[in-house]
Amino acid sequence: MSGPDLFSQPRRLGRGAALTLVFASVLVAGAATGSLPQGGEETGAARSVVPDARRQVAQAAAEAMAEGKSPTEAAERAVSRSGDRWAAVYSEGEYEEFEQSLDGEYTGVGLWARRESDGRIAVSKVRGDSPAAEAGIRAGDRLKSVDGRAVDGLPVTDVLSLLRGDATDAPAGTAVRLGLERGTRAWAETVRRATLSTEPVSAEKIRGGGTLVRVSAFTKGVGESVRSAVRAASGGVVLDLRGNSGGLVTEAVGVASVFLDGGLVATYDMDGAQRALHADAGGDTARPLVVLVDGGTMSAAELLTGALQDRGRAVVVGGRTFGKGSVQMPTRLPDGSVAELTVGHYRTPSGHAVDGVGITPDLEVADGVLERAERVLSGSGRAP
Repeated sequence: MSGPDLFSQPRRLGRGAALTLVFASVLVAGAATGSLPQGGEETGAARSVVPDARRQVAQAAAEAMAEGKSPTEAAERAVSRSGDRWAAVYSEGEYEEFEQSLDGEYTGVGLWARRESDGRIAVSKVRGDSPAAEAGIRAGDRLKSVDGRAVDGLPVTDVLSLLRGDATDAPAGTAVRLGLERGTRAWAETVRRATLSTEPVSAEKIRGGGTLVRVSAFTKGVGESVRSAVRAASGGVVLDLRGNSGGLVTEAVGVASVFLDGGLVATYDMDGAQRALHADAGGDTARPLVVLVDGGTMSAAELLTGALQDRGRAVVVGGRTFGKGSVQMPTRLPDGSVAELTVGHYRTPSGHAVDGVGITPDLEVADGVLERAERVLSGSGRAP
């Protein structure tokens, strides 16, 4: 397992799966930034239930504030009683950093790490314009300690949390001391965390003349980045959404618009009101398209996959997706913290419910997924 020291998951992961996964929710980002479409007819199905839960959480926080107690802790207790598995409460700083990550930025030192078979932590990649690169750290170096704490044997997620300074909400500019090894040389290096931009879209040529476009998250600008990559591509496209845990639904719809000529992308309910998301007209509907998915494909990535599959636009290859199809809405609490509670669920164009079920690929493949995708593009692999 490996990953960059970006803010890919919320802090204080010990609060449970809801805190870990709600940041990847399909519509929460749009709700928070006002990018969700408005309108639609109410059905009354959920309106009497979910708003009550939001009011109860807000009331618990307000009462705690009046009594001189912690509104955040009171809200967390109310959320735990709600039975909402995706609900969670975030401190003001956590939510601000989440919003920053959706802008395509994160605080870190600019290195990727992997845990090797012997438990040691190795630097797998260094970002070129980062504090780590300026300090001369290279891929292949061993990371032995972070601020005096030995990291051998730790999960990569814990190591990245130390690099970001999660325990102290360390901002850009704070120093972190790294213990490193390269061959027989051992040394310590002090670097300062910086605000770095993410690179969620990459493209490369594959066998048969096609292009592999990887999308790791739906942050701002991803839709246009994918459009540019597809315009520059020759032959078919393999859209790799494996491990994509979601992000901004507006960007997922933007990617759908690259490959669809308008039409329905998904429907969703929010507080009982039924609404729809549509692609823009003018997308490339002729280019062969394969979408790669796995158990880490979540939320907005599932919304996009479902649209391309149901509309007959792509062959989906890989493993069943995660099954995160619920909609969260943020509620600001008196102390600046934010409570997220589920307000509805979305469905694919054919009416398929994703939450708790996921999306089944057209071709279920465990190994050699990219190779199978290349065969489908070339016409030699079985496709529906």
